Amino acid sequence: MIYKSVDEPITNYIPELRNRGFQDVTIRHLLAMSSGIKYKEGLLLWGDDTKTYYATDLRRMALSEVEMKEEPGKFFWYNNYHPLLLGIILERATHKSVSQYLEERIWKPLGMEYPASWSTDSLEHGFEKMESGINARAIDFAKFGRLFLHQGNWEGKQIISPHWIAESTRPNRSVHPDYYRYYDNQSLQNFFRSDSGYYQYLWWGYRRGDTGYDFFAMGNYGQFIYVSPLKHVTIVRNGRDWGKVDEWQKIFYDIASKL
Repeated sequence: MIYKSVDEPITNYIPELRNRGFQDVTIRHLLAMSSGIKYKEGLLLWGDDTKTYYATDLRRMALSEVEMKEEPGKFFWYNNYHPLLLGIILERATHKSVSQYLEERIWKPLGMEYPASWSTDSLEHGFEKMESGINARAIDFAKFGRLFLHQGNWEGKQIISPHWIAESTRPNRSVHPDYYRYYDNQSLQNFFRSDSGYYQYLWWGYRRGDTGYDFFAMGNYGQFIYVSPLKHVTIVRNGRDWGKVDEWQKIFYDIASKL
């Protein structure tokens, strides 16, 4: 255990944010993208998308640029500052780089078939691009999905606790109706409302009936690790763009449903 609880305040690990309104933000809020941190998409060079993708010292940038906008836990807002702050916490809790920790705890125990890489902000600062930048072969992403499909067990060895697998992937059925209200994008509104979609700890998901659910990791260019526990299947898509498909996740849901 590298931390006491996901309900620990992030200021336990990032004291630089004390006295700046972050005292009630927890690790759980970062994982669920519900911290209330301000984020402006677009705006070319002045938007947070540009800052979080292209800053050459992401640690310094994140710690200097973040500011609060809403009450923590009140609304979901996909926000690149969340994974950056999680990366800083992971470094400080483990005293290792994020990629080194991933290699030791996941990559080697699963016997991944190919080396992987994680893009960093710069050679000088060497901080992993937590919002993106992990590069691997499809077969190894499939192994990662299979690990979650089997509740964290790999060939008889428990790599991740079943409790964490469940907590990090299942829908939070206690969120209020306006939790996803910020998204005026029609596709996302359909996902969250009409399609029974949700977001948990860095995983997107679909509800299946009253108790079942599928969950998936979704990359910026249409890369997917899609896991359906009820259908006992993992689907992976690697790629450089979305192709001529707008919503691959719906296709994967339909494929799993027919199995």
